[in-house]
Amino acid sequence: MADDELSVLRLMAEGDTIDVVARKLEISERTVRRKARSACDTLGCETTIEAIVWAVRHGHV
Repeated sequence: MADDELSVLRLMAEGDTIDVVARKLEISERTVRRKARSACDTLGCETTIEAIVWAVRHGHV
């Protein structure tokens, strides 16, 4: 998984909303959603929450 996807998941795991993640990473909200979806696709997850749980369990968050 790409570092930028992990960065999005990390911030979301900390409770940041999509708009806050976008501001922190200086990207658009659409890009945040795209990176979260890409992480889900890479991991075979159906939801962003599943991807966040995976990242936490594997020490990326």
